[in-house]
Amino acid sequence: MSTTLSPSAARVQALLDSIGLGHHVVEHEGSTRTSEDAANSVGCEVAQIAKSLIFRTKETGRPVLVVASGANRVDEKAVGRLIGEKIERADPEFVRESTGFAIGGVPPIGHAVPPLVLIDDDLLRLETIWAAAGTPNAVFRLTPADLVSMTGGRVESVRKA
Repeated sequence: MSTTLSPSAARVQALLDSIGLGHHVVEHEGSTRTSEDAANSVGCEVAQIAKSLIFRTKETGRPVLVVASGANRVDEKAVGRLIGEKIERADPEFVRESTGFAIGGVPPIGHAVPPLVLIDDDLLRLETIWAAAGTPNAVFRLTPADLVSMTGGRVESVRKA
């Protein structure tokens, strides 16, 4: 772990500092890009990884952030029904433009374009979770309640059966 944060991770840390709940970004030597990598790096269950997935609404082109448990696949049709518009997977360019971060390091906060936010209800069953913090090897620990308050997201069932 590094003591000096990379620029993107430092940006997330500054956002967390402004929220004022005492969260700290940790950068690891190895990748935390996948839920499995992140869980191995921090020593938690894959389900405790809050993965930030960016979709794009088909008609209006708005960004949609789904924060899902690392153990779950997202039901894109259900997300479309929940927001009232079909969605599609976002390409890396759209992800970077709308969030300001690259895929694999997208945090749940601080996006360039404020997204519609849905939070996987499975995350709320956990005591603590870990989210990406701006780079493919940076994460921060938080509670599900912190995630909801930070993002203003709607808690919904988004897991693919």
